[in-house]
Amino acid sequence: MKTITETNLPLKRVSSGKVREMYELDEDLLMVATDRLSAFDVVFSQGIPYKGIVLTEISKFWFDYLEGVVKSHIKSIDLPPELQNREEALERRAMRVLRATPIKLECVVRGYLVGSGWKEYQKSGSVCSIKLPAGLKQAQKLPEAIFTPSTKAEIGEHDMNVSEREGREIVGKEIYDDVREKSLAIYQKAADYALTKGIILADTKFEFGIYEDEIILIDEVLTPDSSRYWPASKYEEGTSPPSYDKQYVRDYVEKLGWDKKPPAPQLSDEVIKNTSEKYIECYERITGRKFER
Repeated sequence: MKTITETNLPLKRVSSGKVREMYELDEDLLMVATDRLSAFDVVFSQGIPYKGIVLTEISKFWFDYLEGVVKSHIKSIDLPPELQNREEALERRAMRVLRATPIKLECVVRGYLVGSGWKEYQKSGSVCSIKLPAGLKQAQKLPEAIFTPSTKAEIGEHDMNVSEREGREIVGKEIYDDVREKSLAIYQKAADYALTKGIILADTKFEFGIYEDEIILIDEVLTPDSSRYWPASKYEEGTSPPSYDKQYVRDYVEKLGWDKKPPAPQLSDEVIKNTSEKYIECYERITGRKFER
């Protein structure tokens, strides 16, 4: 299958991120997920087959599932006639969404002690200024999920963790408390559901926006790009379990000795194929549906 790493639509482009491209569509936005891959905040030149489709379809599944928990920006996955049958094959990778004003926080929720959180805990006994009990192991489930937001960085820059005080200074106390409450509620509902499918949702990040004075969920949600999913059957405290996300690629390029600066190294055909399969397996496990190639 041809990968889609860029689009050129007959619409006004609003923005182009690491993976998604946004266009004006009447009073709304058209959000298109490409097959681009990024790791360590660097975008690779090679795409991952089906990745954009997986991200869009799994987001749609979760937006529907979370309908009673939080309002989202999604309006439709049906394309207007003028955008159908294009060579970019947008049908399964585009969403028409409300034009909300983004809130300048990455809303991260951690349910397990892993990744950068584990590294910080080993040094300080805390994660993002939140003190945790002593003696926790790598990948151990936390006594309760914690909200650890970060700044929303531009392309090529790194997100920076912020304390509760700093977060409230950035967006205001009322908005901070609202997105914190929403983030924890979404995480818990999603994590409970994922366990019924044999998957652990270790951590994830959300983005929110303001539309008509209401805070709504925007961007993608609970995808392998924004979340750390583990197969429950392979979970074991004290080790970093295999995951359905980009960790496979991160591990591969780190072994190459890459300095994590542009340009990104070339990925082998095997790594590209295996990464694609990981995304597809995640979709199928969570939704219970066969992925149509």
